Amino acid sequence: MVFSPVSHSRAFHCTNTMKSIPFPAERTKICRERKSDEGSKLDGESERFLQPLVVVSFYKFADFPDHAQMRLPLKELCEQERVSGGIILAPEGINGSICGTRESVEKVLGFIEEDKRLKGLRQIESPVSAEEEAIHHGHTSHSPLGAGEDAPFRWDHVRVKVKKEIVSLGMPNVSPIKGVGKYVNPRDWNALISDPVTVVIDVRNYYETRIGKFKGAVDPCTTAFRDFPTWVDHQLPIVGSTDQATFNGLNINSKNDFQERKAPPRVAMYCTGGIRCEKASSFLLSNGFQEVYHLEGGILKYLEEIPEQESLWEGECFVFDKRVSVEHGLKQGTFKLCYGCKKPISDLDMESPDFEEGVSCPYCHSIKSEEEKARARARQRQFETWGIIGGPDKGRRPISVNPEEDGNAKLSKTI
Repeated sequence: MVFSPVSHSRAFHCTNTMKSIPFPAERTKICRERKSDEGSKLDGESERFLQPLVVVSFYKFADFPDHAQMRLPLKELCEQERVSGGIILAPEGINGSICGTRESVEKVLGFIEEDKRLKGLRQIESPVSAEEEAIHHGHTSHSPLGAGEDAPFRWDHVRVKVKKEIVSLGMPNVSPIKGVGKYVNPRDWNALISDPVTVVIDVRNYYETRIGKFKGAVDPCTTAFRDFPTWVDHQLPIVGSTDQATFNGLNINSKNDFQERKAPPRVAMYCTGGIRCEKASSFLLSNGFQEVYHLEGGILKYLEEIPEQESLWEGECFVFDKRVSVEHGLKQGTFKLCYGCKKPISDLDMESPDFEEGVSCPYCHSIKSEEEKARARARQRQFETWGIIGGPDKGRRPISVNPEEDGNAKLSKTI
């Protein structure tokens, strides 16, 4: 799905004195109290955009050949409602992650579901921290991309893209519309993966699995989802007539060897939000696997519903937005993002001599060219000079008051 904040100082200007106050939670209370004292009121629209924000990830596989026709009206609605994020439209359906007030997000989701083919979107809602709300309004002093083109939570930045697939497997003949594995509720997941007969597969990529996965899960070590079919053909553990399945390191020499194996074992798969498992399970079923299960709602739903003391999850879950990682209860994780490779890094990684703020980390330092590093350093210098690319007020919506009483009570203009 579409779509690494840390604590920082942030301010919100709401009066003609331009006095700074904490942003964003405290500014709602203080602004309202100040306007009440001054006898003025926030207008209805500004009041609306002071409401708490929600982040909703969603997807739906459907026969959607005219998908491109939805792009423009959907983008215009998101911009009108100040909903940020990223949405992908493809012949096989829709996939997205958006942020906004609950009212605005529900309006966008309602618009999507007006198309009967997209009715019943699979949705996961995540809490929004003060940091994420600041990012949505275009404020951050941490990320050089916070108000740049890769910032998914700014209200004035929504990406609605038309693609061949909503999740890229590179095999258009594999269609979850035709059939997928059996959904497993998070409450039943522990029992399934604790059964020694079950082979548990993490369908995510290596940079996601290295910061967290389920206990005992097989890690395909893929660099992209498109690598998954090749891994299945050559390395997926299969139970033979006499040999015992080995969860890592089994090397099947050819596809013929793979096909000559006896009935595959029970397979249980998981991914971040469930969408990759839909395609992966469809692929396995088309290749003769009989017992294929996948975690409904993905890791995010599991972390939301299963108490930590009962959990079989180890580590943190990488997410494709500014949170970078989440823990149990979907709380903000500890990982940051390397802006050289867009991969998660720990505090220990940041102590490495290969780490350079905004440029590289231990995972990408050796594979980046000097030209790439030079461009990254130039971007980082711009960020350090201005505090944020595009200016500190980039993407921030002004709070207007009664113009007769306070005509100057607006945010500072974008630099």
